[in-house]
Amino acid sequence: MRYWFMLLVALLVGCQPLTEIRNENLITAVGYASISEQRGSTLEEKRVRAMRASKIDAYRELTEQVYGMRISARAAMEDQQLGTERTDGAVDGIIRGAEILRSYPVGDSFVTEMQLDLSKMDRMKQHGEVFHVPANQETLF
Repeated sequence: MRYWFMLLVALLVGCQPLTEIRNENLITAVGYASISEQRGSTLEEKRVRAMRASKIDAYRELTEQVYGMRISARAAMEDQQLGTERTDGAVDGIIRGAEILRSYPVGDSFVTEMQLDLSKMDRMKQHGEVFHVPANQETLF
């Protein structure tokens, strides 16, 4: 009887995955922002700005993962010598349905952890229109 029990336990343990099973539709991102580098007259105002900036940074990272990043590079050569080199990166896209998992201060930084369910984002595409926001528009924050 003991032999059969040990065999059953060994078989059940052998069926367990060695790694955590991930939901392939979920992606995560972490955004960071320095508190002391924010504009503001009080520490609390700087903290609120850092909280918002870290959220935007997390959205940027999600956008990079979903849409990729456009890289533009240029190198100049003069008299057979490498001169000026320039590399720019840009990301553009619309993220819908992202959820904030955690938002917290760490030392002089604010950290925001976000998660995006790609199937939820895909379902939400039919809701709402997309409008271009002018680059020079200012907000209160």
